[in-house]
Amino acid sequence: MYNTNGFSDILKNAGVEPIKLPAQSPDLNAYAERFVKSVKTECLDHLILSSVEQLDYVLEQYSQYYHHERIHQGLGRIIKPKHEIDDNAEIQCIERLGGLLRSYHRLAA
Repeated sequence: MYNTNGFSDILKNAGVEPIKLPAQSPDLNAYAERFVKSVKTECLDHLILSSVEQLDYVLEQYSQYYHHERIHQGLGRIIKPKHEIDDNAEIQCIERLGGLLRSYHRLAA
């Protein structure tokens, strides 16, 4: 069993009350489980990483893609733009990780 008291102290100092979940109960944290499955199947399964720095870089790039560019089925397959969109504007391709992650958006008006 792992000792997580130090991590729990960090959370408490940040004003977060940690809740212990029973072992082997992934259904209790469906959002985290979905993210882990997505990052593994869409990204990590396609790469061979040789250092922690590479892993950090890949996870940062995937996080940007996941939160700002990826289409989410739970949001009605819609990405909410941060700016006004011109329906006649050129479509721009955003590539991350050498083209492994791609998204397409219209340029701002």
